Amino acid sequence: MKTIEIDDDLYAFIAGQTKHIGESASQILRRLLMADDIEDTSTSAEPVETVSEEAAVPAPVEAKKATAKPTRAKRETVAAEPASPATTVDVDAVPANADDEALLKQVNPDALKQFDKRVDQFLFILQQAYVLQPAEFAQVETIKGKNRKYFATSKEELLATGSSTNPKAIPDSGYWVVTNNNTAKKLAMLSQVLQILGYSDKVVASVTETFSAQ
Repeated sequence: MKTIEIDDDLYAFIAGQTKHIGESASQILRRLLMADDIEDTSTSAEPVETVSEEAAVPAPVEAKKATAKPTRAKRETVAAEPASPATTVDVDAVPANADDEALLKQVNPDALKQFDKRVDQFLFILQQAYVLQPAEFAQVETIKGKNRKYFATSKEELLATGSSTNPKAIPDSGYWVVTNNNTAKKLAMLSQVLQILGYSDKVVASVTETFSAQ
C-alpha cells in the first residue's frame, strides 16, 4: 500500500464523490479513474466498523492531506476501510422539492465556525437538512451498515445495534445518529443523506467541502 499527499480541496472533492458509507478513498479513485478497466469491488468487501475519531489510533492511511503549510483545516486521514453495503436509493422516492440555495445559505463556513467540535458541526448540518425537509427526513433511516443502523428516532434503537455507536440527538428533529466514526465516514454519511433528500451533486460536494475544510 502506498501513501500519497493531497490538498484540502482535492480531499473534499474525493469525499464528496462517495456513493455509500464506508467507501474508501482508494475505491472512490478507482471508480472515477479506472471505471472502464477495473470493476469496482467496493460492494464485495467485508464491512468493518470504524472506531471513534476522538480516541482511536488512526488506521493504515490510504490518502493523506498535504501538510506543506499550516491552514485552518484540521488534518484528517482517510483510512482504507472495507466498504459497508450500499443503501439502495429509490429514485421515484427522492423528493423533488430540495431547495439547494436554502441549504447552502444555512450551511456555510461562518455557521460552522461557531462550533468547536467536528461532531457538533456534523449535527448542525443534519439539523439544517431536517429543518428544510422534515417530512422527507425519515428516509435517512434507510442508511444502514451490515449490522447496525446509523439513524433512528431513539437512542435505544441505535444502542441495540452496536456496543460503541455513541448516539447523539440531531437538535430539534426527534432523530438520533451514530457518531462513533471518523471524519471520512461522517462525510460519506452527509453525502448520502443529502442525496436521499434530493439535493444536487453540486450542493452535496459544496456542503461536504465546507465541512471538511473546518
